[in-house]
Amino acid sequence: MHFRIRGLSPEPFRHLFDLDEPALLAAGARRYVVDHAPGFPDRVEMRDLRPGETALLVNHVHQSADTPYRASHAIFVREGATVPYEAVDEIPAVLRIRPISLRAFDAMHMMVDAALVDGSALEPAIERLLGQEEVAYLQAHYALRGCFACHIGRE
Repeated sequence: MHFRIRGLSPEPFRHLFDLDEPALLAAGARRYVVDHAPGFPDRVEMRDLRPGETALLVNHVHQSADTPYRASHAIFVREGATVPYEAVDEIPAVLRIRPISLRAFDAMHMMVDAALVDGSALEPAIERLLGQEEVAYLQAHYALRGCFACHIGRE
């Protein structure tokens, strides 16, 4: 089974790029100059940011459906990111090096299954979950902090 991983569109975050600190704070966001790697996983380009790059910490609604699973959490976005990651049957390194929580949702956006896996062993878990007929899509989360990582769907 083939799967597609997608990073977030940068569009919802563009208005935050280049804001001064008071304006960012008013928008509920924070700016960080990356001082170590790994540690700042960008959700648009699906990579760990390098020291010297700038990350915005923002709240993101990653499950927007009007169900009990509606959810948001803090995520990092590279300030100035323009092109979202998208690949078929490829796991980006940012996922490979971390424990990942996979959450399987049906067409009604209800969670029907889940898995906790080491990032180096994602393919079998993705294939098992997407192999279930009732599963419409997966959400990957960085397990340690619980942050949304990306959307995974069938190709």
